[in-house]
Amino acid sequence: MNYRTTTLICNEDNRVFPLLGSEFAPSNALPVRCVFRLHAANTKVTCHRHAWDQMIFSDRGVVRVTTTRATYTVPPWRAVWIPAGVSHSAALLETAHLCSLQLLPGCMERVRENCVDLSPWLGCRVIEVRPLLRELVKALAMENIEDISARRYESYCSLILLEIIGAPACPLMVPLPSERRLRSFCDSFMKQPSLARSLDEMAREAGASVSTINRLFHTELGSRFSVWRKQALLAHALALSAQGMTLGEISYRLGYGNQSAFSAMVRQVMGVSPSEVFGVR
Repeated sequence: MNYRTTTLICNEDNRVFPLLGSEFAPSNALPVRCVFRLHAANTKVTCHRHAWDQMIFSDRGVVRVTTTRATYTVPPWRAVWIPAGVSHSAALLETAHLCSLQLLPGCMERVRENCVDLSPWLGCRVIEVRPLLRELVKALAMENIEDISARRYESYCSLILLEIIGAPACPLMVPLPSERRLRSFCDSFMKQPSLARSLDEMAREAGASVSTINRLFHTELGSRFSVWRKQALLAHALALSAQGMTLGEISYRLGYGNQSAFSAMVRQVMGVSPSEVFGVR
């Protein structure tokens, strides 16, 4: 299978740069590679795929990763895990350091304990980047990979992999359907996400009845519209937060009657307070 080089596009003047060349590819000798770079706001990475597993996150601002089946919008110190071979694009909504961790497929097998199930890592997912993992990947990125001792490098790899395997998962995925009518419905909502949007009207625009839309949500996404809508609203809220909006402004923009109702939704989906998700504003 051929994998083309990832390219990065900066919106300011539409220049194109190589993002990750072959010099950053993992290998049997170096199964974990790390790049930690400062990128400008509205940086976009074109759709691509690669032969290694990847984990990306930022130190501030919001990162958005899109695949054919889902979009992942994550705040600082939450990472998107992308298995080898999965086509995806990415965007950094604010100026921030973007960390890209490249891992040789199967390297987690080296450190996992027998009771650990690695099947969730076969698909894309979002995890929390806890403080130890943050410092480990930043430290590895600063190392001269040609001069580092084998023992030091192996210690980095083992700790990083153990931290990734043990990291809490975060429910920050907005699944996307393949069925034409439901995809049209979902795309329409995501372009203008708001509680005020009428289910009946969006269904008609998509060429389906409300009952058909509800059935398709169940068969295509294994979910209900009300559940999917919360995920989509939270993703858009993160993007609005990246623009500097307060929680009150975000609540109003998304059609919530008050900030308390919006905060309750965030806590229900994420299990933590909005201040922990968005930062104190």
